[in-house]
Amino acid sequence: MKDFVFENSTKVYFGENSVKNYFPMLLGQYGPKVMLAYGGGSIKRNGVYDELMGYLQAAGKEVVEFSGIMSNPTYRKVLEGADLARKEKVDLILAVGGGSVMDCCKAISLAAVYDGDVWNDFWAKAGTIDFPTLPLGIIQTVSGTGSETNGGSVITNEDLKIKTGRDYPALNARFAILNPRYTESVPMKQEISGAFDSLSHMMEIYFSEPDEDNVSDVMNEALMKNVVENIRKIIANPTDYNTRSNLVWLSTMAENRILKLGKKTDFQCHILEHALGAYTSCNHGAGLAVLHPVYYRHIYKDGAKKFARFAVKVFAVPAAGKDEETLALAGVEALAAFIREIGLPTTLRELGTDRDLLPAIANSCVASPGSYRQLSREEFLQIFEEAY
Repeated sequence: MKDFVFENSTKVYFGENSVKNYFPMLLGQYGPKVMLAYGGGSIKRNGVYDELMGYLQAAGKEVVEFSGIMSNPTYRKVLEGADLARKEKVDLILAVGGGSVMDCCKAISLAAVYDGDVWNDFWAKAGTIDFPTLPLGIIQTVSGTGSETNGGSVITNEDLKIKTGRDYPALNARFAILNPRYTESVPMKQEISGAFDSLSHMMEIYFSEPDEDNVSDVMNEALMKNVVENIRKIIANPTDYNTRSNLVWLSTMAENRILKLGKKTDFQCHILEHALGAYTSCNHGAGLAVLHPVYYRHIYKDGAKKFARFAVKVFAVPAAGKDEETLALAGVEALAAFIREIGLPTTLRELGTDRDLLPAIANSCVASPGSYRQLSREEFLQIFEEAY
């Protein structure tokens, strides 16, 4: 394995009684004013809002609400939240929702205390956070992104048509409460999309050097297989708590940095989808589902050993009678068949993408340094055209 430094400062409280058992105690560790941040208001329809407000009021907290965080959070929304946090002098940001709410609130926790240009200094390029940020706590209601236990934040700059992410350990939430019951009201389409995002994160870590036996890859194979199995199970029985709890923790395991240890990682497909999302605001997991098989058909020969291993370990493709390259492609096609099986889209046309936008989208992409092969912008466009 390659050398690494590991850090994860977020304390996780997991389980169906995690909010009741731990949230009141956690609130006592912070000052009197809490900014309650959420998305479109589903937490008011499913009862989560009322439950949390009960705990906040019992703790004597003054609540400042910040709602309307969109599925692809924008830089403007970050600045709006930062202005509110500064004006109200909040002591804790409480992000209640899925990855978009978490990502937006991480950026707010930085922007609220930083005097400079947050985009140019921390998203356009990697910066250094060597000062305290506003404390952040997370209560998850949608799983998939794994954002609950890392410092990653993906933000869309609408003016520049750029969607990009950075992972700063300083932006890790102080705590994350994961109650799988809270995900039960999520529509099945969104549940599957989020779970596929978890699989995408795992694959992009897996399909990168080193290819020699290493702990990260062995763990990853088991987790990817488990995601596939549990997506099938949740479709068959949406109310099964054990399946739902598995998907929540699989999402966390995909992005808590453990699987990345000793790996180069190839996030080329996420780079492609981020560019697509910046122009179209499409569903993230759905965009990944469309792009992954197409991208992998372009690079499987360059990483044939790993793709062949994926075919056998994750999708149980029989190896008998197949050479390495044939087995590798069979793994990619097994992934494509799984995407069709679970009802995710398979073309950009299904996502409503305007074909005329594809050259501009491709031109905004950059090559992932961890990829088995560095792709050109011409090949990016070819991938988008083939995915259309």
